[in-house]
Amino acid sequence: MALSINLTRRVRRRKLKSGETVEQTRYVLNFCDPRTGAREQRFFERQRDAQEKRAELVAAFDRGAYSADRKTVTVGDAVAAWLETKRGVVRPITFASYEFEIRYIVGPLLPSEARQATIRSGLGATPKARAIELLGRVKVLELTTRRIRAWHKLISEEVSVYSANKALMKLKAALALAAEDHEFRPPAMPTGLQRQRDKARKAVLTPDEVARLLAAARDDLDKGVYVAFPFLAGTRPSEQLGLLWDNVDFDANLIRVERIQMRDGSISEFTKTAAGVRDVPMSPLLREMLLAWRVRCPRRDSALERVFPAPGIRRAWSLPRMGGGGPLIYGHFRKRYWVPMLKRLGLPAVTPHSARHSFISVLQAQGVEVGLVAKLAGHKSAVVTLSHYTHAMRGGEDAVKALDRAYAGSGS
Repeated sequence: MALSINLTRRVRRRKLKSGETVEQTRYVLNFCDPRTGAREQRFFERQRDAQEKRAELVAAFDRGAYSADRKTVTVGDAVAAWLETKRGVVRPITFASYEFEIRYIVGPLLPSEARQATIRSGLGATPKARAIELLGRVKVLELTTRRIRAWHKLISEEVSVYSANKALMKLKAALALAAEDHEFRPPAMPTGLQRQRDKARKAVLTPDEVARLLAAARDDLDKGVYVAFPFLAGTRPSEQLGLLWDNVDFDANLIRVERIQMRDGSISEFTKTAAGVRDVPMSPLLREMLLAWRVRCPRRDSALERVFPAPGIRRAWSLPRMGGGGPLIYGHFRKRYWVPMLKRLGLPAVTPHSARHSFISVLQAQGVEVGLVAKLAGHKSAVVTLSHYTHAMRGGEDAVKALDRAYAGSGS
């Protein structure tokens, strides 16, 4: 079942009081929703505008987001249509988190006492309690800013401020998409909402401490590159552990980040976000360490695959190791590689993800434009990086030079 839309050209002739006859040309879209039988017309001054709108309507219908009668579209419909646009675009674990968060939009929601009783029972049995209606059945044309504020307050009290704010982000995106599909003006998002208490700033190593760590990592031929890499490439742990040798281009001096490792060690062809797919330039130190590591890196079935694989087992009667080259689980990476090196050097017990924070903050402190920092970090917008956008951008070589400037001569 498809949406068929006819585009016709109409010419209307009008006679002015002066006696002059003028022509007005309009382009009209005529269509009928095959599910409801409702008919509708859209009028445009330009043929190009009519053609673009026809393509938008057909696409919206194909993804289940269009209804000829916009008065019947509910918040639940809008959220479901938005969620469908993310299927296959974001990684499965992210999509699952979206599905979980939109429950606080659509509802219904059990009162907090009933939810706690369910958890304590350990059986998953739902106690008898009257569920709280949320926004799922509300018509999008009837949704107001006041109602959104009341809903946000309810979720903040019944669940948490964090959950309310996350759900609000999804609601805003869903309404924006629905406004494009159904041509209505969405309500303004309320301001002055309760925010989650500021979290303690993530602990990061100073440039001097990073320099000490890099010096030690350079001398550790088996484990050093594992710990040094995120400080020099700014990757997330999942991106580092999912990196393959095919994505390391020594000729172009670039590392292509385009996949991640999941919690179970499997490889996902999705990054955390679409902006996560990026090229990261290699600094001279990182290039040197990766070239040396490629010679020693454990093979899987005698072939190089993962850049940071599980090491396998060292046997006195065999080649350096047996059974290596497979996935290295994050917990093992942290326990066997990360923590021991920090302890040995007497450094603060920071997390592997803090290396990414160090990478970003060092580039900013060295004067690299925030637009470039955002690009190298895999942020969708520089707003995420520094709360404003910088138009000027230099090449990636300036970034690796900045890292060298920050760490050169520091530490001992």
